[in-house]
Amino acid sequence: MTAPPIRVLSVSTALAQQVIIQGRPVLTAIHKRAQTGRVAVTLLGLAGDEQADQTVHGGLSKAIYAYPAAHYAFWQTVRAQARVASFGETLPPGALGENLTLDGALESGLWIGDRLRFADCVLAVSEPRRPCFKFNAAMGFTQASKLMAQSGYCGSYLAVVEPGSIGPGDTAELLPGPREVNLRELFLARMGRQ
Repeated sequence: MTAPPIRVLSVSTALAQQVIIQGRPVLTAIHKRAQTGRVAVTLLGLAGDEQADQTVHGGLSKAIYAYPAAHYAFWQTVRAQARVASFGETLPPGALGENLTLDGALESGLWIGDRLRFADCVLAVSEPRRPCFKFNAAMGFTQASKLMAQSGYCGSYLAVVEPGSIGPGDTAELLPGPREVNLRELFLARMGRQ
């Protein structure tokens, strides 16, 4: 039985900018904006995208950050419960700092080393995202990182195996890796949840 294709709903990028978080200036590119056309994929990420702190995002192993669209309803609800947004207010693609908003590719179904073969590029699952104070600021409340750790809704960093381009509507075939380390289980273990 083959897995259903993974579909790109949005490709988002941002340039690093200085913002005030917790009363101090911080350089960040977490505020991604959806692009309308195809975007070049290089070994270090997407054209027009920057990473402000490459100790946590960037480089060869964390070139692109992908997030499942299925988790957006959760974040919209908890933001409303935290009273930083109204009920029914939607988050735009890229709001969680992701480059690729995907239909499919849930953490529980991904393993380190899995590959996503798109028509014009190949990406490999490299590790889960670790939330930080910038994620709290983007979500608008200080418990966002804790909720990501509890839910396991972390998304995945991707390494670029074959550069090319990617755009909304593209689909990928999941090519299984060694199936030794599950993405969600690794994230929960790193967050002290297992």
